[in-house]
Amino acid sequence: MNINGQAKQDMTYDAIVVGSGMSGGWSAKELTERGLKTLVLERGRNVEHVKDYPTMNLDPWELPPNDDIPYEEKKNYKKQQLVYNFGESTKHWWVKDVDQPYEEKERFDWIRGYHVGGRSIMWGRVTLRLSQMDFEANLKDGHGVDWPIRYNDIAPWYSYVEKFAGISGQAEGLPQLPDSEFLPPMELSCVEKELKKTMKEKFGRVLTNIRLANLTKPHNGRGQCMTRNLCARGCPYGAYFSSNAATLPAAAATGNLTMRPHSIVHSLEYDDSTGKVSGVNVIDELTGDMLTFHSKIVFLNASTVGTAMILMNSTSDRFPNGLGNDSDQVGRNVMDHHFLVGADGVVEGYEDQYYWGRRPGGYYVPRFRNVGADKRDYVRGFGYQGNSSRQGWGRAIAELAMGQHLKDFAANPGPWTIGLLGFGEILPYEDNRVTINRDKLDKWGLPTPVFDVKIRENEFKMRKDMANDAAEMLEAMGAKNVNPYDYTYAPGLGIHEMGTARMGRDPKTSVLNKWNQIHDVPNVFITDGSCMASSGCQNPSLTYMALSARAANYAADQLEKGELS
Repeated sequence: MNINGQAKQDMTYDAIVVGSGMSGGWSAKELTERGLKTLVLERGRNVEHVKDYPTMNLDPWELPPNDDIPYEEKKNYKKQQLVYNFGESTKHWWVKDVDQPYEEKERFDWIRGYHVGGRSIMWGRVTLRLSQMDFEANLKDGHGVDWPIRYNDIAPWYSYVEKFAGISGQAEGLPQLPDSEFLPPMELSCVEKELKKTMKEKFGRVLTNIRLANLTKPHNGRGQCMTRNLCARGCPYGAYFSSNAATLPAAAATGNLTMRPHSIVHSLEYDDSTGKVSGVNVIDELTGDMLTFHSKIVFLNASTVGTAMILMNSTSDRFPNGLGNDSDQVGRNVMDHHFLVGADGVVEGYEDQYYWGRRPGGYYVPRFRNVGADKRDYVRGFGYQGNSSRQGWGRAIAELAMGQHLKDFAANPGPWTIGLLGFGEILPYEDNRVTINRDKLDKWGLPTPVFDVKIRENEFKMRKDMANDAAEMLEAMGAKNVNPYDYTYAPGLGIHEMGTARMGRDPKTSVLNKWNQIHDVPNVFITDGSCMASSGCQNPSLTYMALSARAANYAADQLEKGELS
């Protein structure tokens, strides 16, 4: 018996998927359901649905005040603690920054979670389609490169993934925000309904129920949302879409899935004789051993930055600057969505109304700037995510009353507040990039990333409208104490980073073709945020899902035809 040959056979699969998050989970589901023996490599620990959600049912009194963590411990999470849902109940999902160093030529807030399921456990769950306008934007205004696909190419795949994932929302018939396959929406509050009415009457603009990957009724074996608003801890009902609750169990049910956590991908091996990748080199996180796994096709879903780093570290005589990097576009065109700008205010006159439960999402205002006849002094546009609530007992902390008056004050809800938070498109600037420093290694011996990313004049012009328009709409509904704001924003914190291995029509200016294949390495596919040629202003995860399902089925078709064997 040839022991070495047998060892290679035991480490050989039909397909390898690098990463188990939003796009990796979809790649694994589609490939396994097409009958391919598929290995999923995850650099972090294993997380099983429900079993490994340790804080999912903890009450507030079982946690520190305000869910806070000690000051000394916060030092380990310099960047991660900037996230709105970071706390004692969720810290186990976020990486320790002290263990994951990187350099910033310009400030970049890199938010990461290394475990099976990745950030699909912690995401905000807003699911919005890109439109024909978004797929045509680069060509029309000359920024970036033309997408090699259009809306009609991806629309059937949007529908496909939506029907499986379960998306709640309201159809509006807007060309700039195509409708999804919807479950019933979560109801707007009384003040949100008033803002919706005023916006339509005075501005001709639309406010719609947030489009959310939270189930409003049982769906595909998963339970409906209980409106606990504890989503970031992991949902025991499977009521929001995650790899752990949905795609990975579906992949496992085929019998074709092998999940390997604690597997840090070092690089891909390129075979000159075939012009394809022959293996994936992996550092075992627990032992430090270097292993090589083999497959016919590889899907890189390691996240936008992770995928770029793997490509740049995969050098060979054929690709001295990194696998598939003939165009020198790997690591370039980093985009995010710029935010932390908008307005909020107080709404009077609804003191006799309240709401039921703790709804895990609010409302959405689709893009209206640079749409139709509207023309601004910048290109592209923005949308708003908003929410409303009534102030609670916490406001009594500053109350000077005593005795029964204080009890009555704390027992009754305070005034309604409402806000609009803008999310704007960042253009694909070629010199917004991430590179790797081969002289500064992490604890696994891998090069560390260096970020040089910033927003420019176009985004700063847009932010003025994002604040002013929000304030104008709130004032028009009669809100008081309206406060427009524009806080300091650094790329990364939107947690929508994308663009480092973009799709395109020309191999000279892009990394991937219309099927998400590396132009000159046909058995490697990239369907995470790296592949995006532009960002739109919509949350991108739904597009990653659709592109992953589309590419995986194309890859399976090509294998069946013998094109990639």
